[in-house]
Amino acid sequence: MKHSNFIDNKKTEPDYRNWVPASLIRNLIGGTIITFILFIIFAGTDLVFSGRLRIICGIILGIGVLILLFFSIMLSFMYRTFDYKGKRKLAKVIIDGTADYVKIPDGGVGLDVGCGSGALTIDCAKRNPKATMVGCDIWSGSYKGEFSKKICQENAKAEGVSNVRFEEGNAVKLPFEDESFDVVTSNYVYHNIMGHNKQKLLLETLRVLKKGGVFVIHDLMSKSRYGDMNKFIEKLKQNGYEDVQLIDTTNGLFMGHKESLFLGLSGSVLLIGRK
Repeated sequence: MKHSNFIDNKKTEPDYRNWVPASLIRNLIGGTIITFILFIIFAGTDLVFSGRLRIICGIILGIGVLILLFFSIMLSFMYRTFDYKGKRKLAKVIIDGTADYVKIPDGGVGLDVGCGSGALTIDCAKRNPKATMVGCDIWSGSYKGEFSKKICQENAKAEGVSNVRFEEGNAVKLPFEDESFDVVTSNYVYHNIMGHNKQKLLLETLRVLKKGGVFVIHDLMSKSRYGDMNKFIEKLKQNGYEDVQLIDTTNGLFMGHKESLFLGLSGSVLLIGRK
């Protein structure tokens, strides 16, 4: 009987997945093994090619093995670093740290843009039990199959959180009226949206924020991705926004500079303020 209860409890644990898709790691490992086998065939025997051609093929395949092996090891390390059940739990550290800035008035409604598996949405809902959180996403692209609306709903149920709901919505054009939310938040979303001006994406999110509402947006806001954010902040202030600031999260707040560089998270900052 005790064993049965243990299994039931395990089933109710939330699964926020991983920012590094497990399928990608499996494909890389599989590709490494296949390339290594081909390397052995081409470099070790003359069954296919002989002479100089065999040497050239062997060199190319050998380099391919090393490259694939490097990325397999690197992504496996990143997977363990972000894993909610791992030792570092960096994804949880970032989600918790971002949610800590999200304060919703009683009876208010908050929006999490690009909610993925619902981690930030649910965390904000837990911290603001007298408010409602809405998570929206298109649940497609490179994370299709990894994240979904169903997974978000199951995670909310597993966490015992009822003041939350999930809707399909694209950050490029949000399906919400102007000034609909008391708070808007997001975590590592906009830099993934290719072919769109990042500052315009931010303005689209701010469009649905009420006057006096707070925004808390965490992303890779390097100049190459976002342009001049200092000028953007000045424009916001000129339009009446208050307490607008960028907070570097790679200075020890969420992670260190060296760790951010290795994980490809250099340029991570929180954009916070009030409309």
